[in-house]
Amino acid sequence: MTALAATPLAPSRPSRVLTKEFPWSDTAQRAPLMVATMHRYLDQLAVSSRPTTVSATSDALRFFAGQATADDPTLTAVCEIARGHIEAHKTWLASRPGKKSDRLSPVTICHRLGFLRTFFERTMEWGYDDAPDRQLVFPGDFPQRDEPLPKFLDDPTAAKFMAGLATDPNKRRRLIVELLARTGIRASELGALESDAMVTVGDTRWLRIPVGKLHNDRYVPLHPLLVDLITEWQQIRPPSRSGRLIERDDGQPFDRRTVHRYVAAVAKRAGVGHVHPHQLRHTLATQAINRGMSLEAIAALLGHRSMRMTLTYARISDRTIADEYFRVTQAVEDNYRTAEPISADAAGPNMQRLATDHRRLLGNGHCTRPVALDCQFETICERCGFYDTGPQFVEILRRQHSDAIDHCDTDRAEVFNGLLDNIDDTT
Repeated sequence: MTALAATPLAPSRPSRVLTKEFPWSDTAQRAPLMVATMHRYLDQLAVSSRPTTVSATSDALRFFAGQATADDPTLTAVCEIARGHIEAHKTWLASRPGKKSDRLSPVTICHRLGFLRTFFERTMEWGYDDAPDRQLVFPGDFPQRDEPLPKFLDDPTAAKFMAGLATDPNKRRRLIVELLARTGIRASELGALESDAMVTVGDTRWLRIPVGKLHNDRYVPLHPLLVDLITEWQQIRPPSRSGRLIERDDGQPFDRRTVHRYVAAVAKRAGVGHVHPHQLRHTLATQAINRGMSLEAIAALLGHRSMRMTLTYARISDRTIADEYFRVTQAVEDNYRTAEPISADAAGPNMQRLATDHRRLLGNGHCTRPVALDCQFETICERCGFYDTGPQFVEILRRQHSDAIDHCDTDRAEVFNGLLDNIDDTT
């Protein structure tokens, strides 16, 4: 009981589901050392993570500790957790009701298991006395998640929406929706814009978007129309009570729900059906990539921390995909027309020479993509079909895997974990 007393039980934020199930106090009576270790970890996590992350992690650990110790009364510490406890918890999660359905979604289950996996990883790395002796949650434990494409407005619908917006008589509503549509700003970021958010750098007006969802702030260039709308709004609005560029009638910053209502009202007036704010962000990104804007520039515009987030739009860039498809098929057809017959005796050496010519060294492997096929995705080599690695790159891959774990990037960690497993299987 000494360890538990040294680490007081911190109140956890109620989960949206199962809020009364497995409270920390009940689990502490069955497994005081386990609860003390988990709260020690949560205290450290609170130093470097947002409160929402700490809260979600606390819920995941609370449910696991409560369920595991209730099913197995002999389990009292983290170091005693075995693989069987993980498998039982997976089954338990799969049977739980969700917020809007009779079962938890695969995304929620992935998040819960991801928080648990990171907990095990870090307690081992940090040298906790009460830590498991090996990782107990593996990539194969995570259910396959659907990856639906972002919902965006096609060009005719977007044009109709913007035409309706241009004649909106409500100046504040028009400014809000124009900012969403022309900068790709998130609804939560819009409410945080400060009165002096518009700045001049050189000959260009920029909008400063403050630190938000991904812990980064950024500047985005302003369309001349937005410059005029912001200038006009600053001239006619009453003095700001909150220091925000746009605020509600009561002086409070705009909340997401009100922003959603504004966008829906514009869509209804334009006769394009239901539209939500994030659709405008997706629409801008899709229009930009279809018109030749680079992925790096789109990532900077939208404030993406990793290129993987931006690559989602590459999946829906119809023009980019069409251009790539027809360029590659043309190269293949040209090869068919110009290729000379290769004798059976010469086929082996020629193919070996071709493979050698096309093999290029990367930081942690080799690229075997033929020179004739240009690469548009140079930042995600490990997911490319032409990527190849081997035992000589194990240390680099391990460091990259650790970096992904440190940044709670479960998907990227799974990629490197799979690569390391494949190397182990072949050596």
